Amino acid sequence: MSRNKYDIDEQLETPFDFGHLKRSFVYIKKYRGKMILSLVLSILAAIAGLVGPLITKQALDVTIPNKDIAGLVVLAALVMLFNIISVVLGNIRSRIMTVVGQNIIFDIREDLFAHLQELPFTYYDDRPHGKILIRVINYVNSVSDMLSNGIINFIMEILNMIFILIFMLIVDVKLTLVALSGLPVFMLVMFAIKKYQRKAWQDVSNKSSNMNAYLQENIVGARITQVFTREEENARIYDKLNKSYRKSWMRAVKFSNLVWPATDNISTLVRAAMFIVGLLVLDPAAVSLGTLTAMTGYASRFWQPIMSISNIMNNFINNIAYLERIFETLDEPATITDKPGAEYMGSISGEVKFENVTFAYEKDLNVLENVSFTVKPGQSVALVGPTGAGKSTIVSLISRFYDVSKGRILVDGVDISDVTLKSLRSQMGIMLQDSFIFSDTILENIRYGRLDATDKEIIAASKAVCADGFIRTMSDAYDTQVNERGSKLSGGEKQLISFARTLISDPKILVLDEATASIDAKTEALVQQGLAQLLKGRTSFIIAHRLSTIRNCDVIMFIDGHGILESGSHDELMAKKGAYYDLYTSQM
Repeated sequence: MSRNKYDIDEQLETPFDFGHLKRSFVYIKKYRGKMILSLVLSILAAIAGLVGPLITKQALDVTIPNKDIAGLVVLAALVMLFNIISVVLGNIRSRIMTVVGQNIIFDIREDLFAHLQELPFTYYDDRPHGKILIRVINYVNSVSDMLSNGIINFIMEILNMIFILIFMLIVDVKLTLVALSGLPVFMLVMFAIKKYQRKAWQDVSNKSSNMNAYLQENIVGARITQVFTREEENARIYDKLNKSYRKSWMRAVKFSNLVWPATDNISTLVRAAMFIVGLLVLDPAAVSLGTLTAMTGYASRFWQPIMSISNIMNNFINNIAYLERIFETLDEPATITDKPGAEYMGSISGEVKFENVTFAYEKDLNVLENVSFTVKPGQSVALVGPTGAGKSTIVSLISRFYDVSKGRILVDGVDISDVTLKSLRSQMGIMLQDSFIFSDTILENIRYGRLDATDKEIIAASKAVCADGFIRTMSDAYDTQVNERGSKLSGGEKQLISFARTLISDPKILVLDEATASIDAKTEALVQQGLAQLLKGRTSFIIAHRLSTIRNCDVIMFIDGHGILESGSHDELMAKKGAYYDLYTSQM
């Protein structure tokens, strides 16, 4: 089933196991020094906080009965001192872990962003961009606290339980056993809730992803929405997704909210049982007021870490779905990569050769079958034919945006799969149908083609493609700020800027995929004049539906039926009176 749909829930490839958590230690171990320091501070703070009930027992059983005012003042001062120590150490620890948490967020996002840039076009073809975006932003935020504070707090609360248990055993062994009687009940409740809770939060993750994907799609397509008056229909769809998210959230929260009341009720029952056993069952002489007060105080504190652990586990289960999504993205194979031992491709002359190339986007649905041709250095090749025949596929394969299913592609006699992607693509200039404009100045948008290009070189490239004229009429000329996707520029202006960006890279192989589609006839004539000089000495592949623009190409290939139906110069193909002749005469 296709995942390129906003209302399709993404299913995880494998169920969660603790191997995912173990894997997350890669991000944690970088900061293990600070985390160990934080743990030590937490232990000291916990011990300082546990001294209070012992001092209270001493006060109730000895100091107050003896009317020792001075001793009582000393004990009160000690209680205050230990509380201050506990608070200060806890505050320092909190600040340390805040820094660690933000560093973990930074590291995960860096890895995600780097990996997303390496993923093939097919990954982005199959998914709404909103579903990708939510993983980098929302999911990373959600899991960062779990991977930093969550783990430290989990360890600390277990140690807290051990410390409290030691103090309780020091005070009274029998009442300690009463306090521990509620643990089996608590464990049964937690195991009963856990299974349903994880599934519920996975569903929340899916519904949130769906809603975000649809929202992003509508923001990008806002103009189309208004042109076709789709506002009410889109609002209806979003309302449905929003309600679905709310329903899944409320169901997940229902399971999460069972944890705290269950823990609190068990804690209350245990303390009640301690009073009953201490006052009615055990020997009153053996259980003093100070002992009973200290033990109930410790019992209350004993269940606090248990409640904290349940909350941590609660949060942990909630965020497991997000952690799975993050690792699922990182595990997505970057299929178009440098193979082991790939060599750097030196400066090329531009010969391109296809040897029996077969390619399919989907298994058993070939777009190209056994395609073979040779383009000599400096030749200009036009690719024409019906929509979907495979013209753009051919130029995408030359750039190795996709790998061939069978056969091979050679540049200067070297298989492009045997060289590094960077050394191959750095010698190619590609202008796609979608002229993407970044949110920056016009100057920097053009410089994107070659980062070390001087302003003078950028202006020269702009003049060559006839972009200089309209750029200089703008408010700040080349320093004019443009919005993302160039919303304030015309289609022709965006293409001319994209053209200059491609040409500034000084490519040996130039690919123009519908490069002049949005340029008016007058501007196109000027662009053709500029390109005439720029194409000299470069191998060029030109895809155009307006055949008047490619008449002077050295070779014209008519692509249809999974391959090259006809090939030759304009005059040769016209003389054949075949498919190209029919297409050309129908346009004229």
